[in-house]
Amino acid sequence: MKLIIKYSNNSLSNQKLDAIIVFIFEDSGLTGSGLNSLPAALKKNLNTSLKLKVFTGKKDNCQQLFSGHANIPQILAVGVGKKSEMNSETLRRAAGKAGKMLTSLKAKKIGFAVTSHLQKTSETDVGQVLVEGLTLGSYKFNQYKESHDEKSKLESIKIQCCDPENITSRKALKTGKMRADGTNLARNLGNTPANDLKPKDLASAAENIAKQHKIDCTVLEEKQMKKLGMEMLLGVSRGSREPAKLILMEYFHQKAKQTVALVGKGVTFDSGGISLKPGKNMDEMKFDMCGAAAVLGAMKIIGQLNPQINVIGVIAATENLPGGDAQRPGDIVTAYNGKRVEILNTDAEGRLILGDALSYVVKEFKPNAVIDLATLTGACITALGHYASGAITNNDALMEQVRKASNLSGDRVWQLPSFPEYGESIKGKYGDLQNIGVGDSGTIIGGMFLEHFVDKTPWVHLDIAGTAWNVKHIGYQPNSGATGVGVRLLADLIQNWEPIK
Repeated sequence: MKLIIKYSNNSLSNQKLDAIIVFIFEDSGLTGSGLNSLPAALKKNLNTSLKLKVFTGKKDNCQQLFSGHANIPQILAVGVGKKSEMNSETLRRAAGKAGKMLTSLKAKKIGFAVTSHLQKTSETDVGQVLVEGLTLGSYKFNQYKESHDEKSKLESIKIQCCDPENITSRKALKTGKMRADGTNLARNLGNTPANDLKPKDLASAAENIAKQHKIDCTVLEEKQMKKLGMEMLLGVSRGSREPAKLILMEYFHQKAKQTVALVGKGVTFDSGGISLKPGKNMDEMKFDMCGAAAVLGAMKIIGQLNPQINVIGVIAATENLPGGDAQRPGDIVTAYNGKRVEILNTDAEGRLILGDALSYVVKEFKPNAVIDLATLTGACITALGHYASGAITNNDALMEQVRKASNLSGDRVWQLPSFPEYGESIKGKYGDLQNIGVGDSGTIIGGMFLEHFVDKTPWVHLDIAGTAWNVKHIGYQPNSGATGVGVRLLADLIQNWEPIK
């Protein structure tokens, strides 16, 4: 379902809508929520509901009402919680909750009320946040469903921002929609089954984005990677009939003084290779390319924002399957940067393909900073669950920028330690490195393996294994499937970039 965003600063008394969404603070009433200017017919039912405590304004509290008002017959009241605890993310989640309920209103034109009370509690423009949340919340992946449900026949809904106080702007609404659309693109890619999303399809998606937004795109084929000596990436690909791709997207700005590289893991299906995964939940391994999806979604947004910084998007794309020519435990391969790596477990493949991608982008583009995103380790879920991505870094200043972007976007991260002692367990017996460690700390060790391929470039690794799919209890996230994690974090990082010295 497509949302068409409109803007109006006319009085609500002059609006004709099928429904209106209002956001109400807990125990603040309509006055404390800045809604006193609502038409009397709308206020009557809302006040009655609040007085009887049928609706309280608490977080996740929603109520659909019929107003009796001829021009606006329906109301969706959405609780945002206590005013003292409000921020952009709380508001985004509330809007997401409303977005999930849009089809239940059975309305073609729906307004949402913007008030100065909401803006005072939000670090970001309130119109941008609300449109972002509504668009993210309304997302559904139903391309493979044949449904006769009447709700599914509604192809588009007009969403009108009602802003009589002139608090927001059309530009802010456009930005919110752009950010959500980039995230939803990543969700669509993540949710697409592996029989319809192969490395070549990630390459096609990158080429389409590049054409739309004046970004250069180059796809390195296996013959080129072989000449370059990328045996780690090619080793993972050997068991599959589908050729691996190294996708390079280059956004340049003539006034740019620095370059940032965004690198994503794009394993379109991960069986584990010869070190085969258990059959239970293996279907979810189509999500092993969510790091790549995040880079694609972010590049789509960056191409529209036009920031004054160069951005290189890099995606290492492959399948990891147990074919007759598949890589074996015990093999030793030579990485692009010359390091010899012992393969002890073919299911630790993400770090191999990222290692070649990282060392290539560092050598060829000499970026001032590198961020990589990967569904790298199940250990990250054990450590952090599903509400924060794990972070490993070699540069505190860059980490602080990533942390700020995570707080602003709602894509939360948590830094893990990277003491040198952790790296001892990946020292090779027969080569320079081995691709797994011994014992615990799998997430940290996976990150420290990658550090061997960034030279001294400031770098942050984000392990999104727990946050990339099936995240519950966040208003704008789907009930199941890909979340699009990392897209808005990367967009905020680039848009608010502070030069690395």
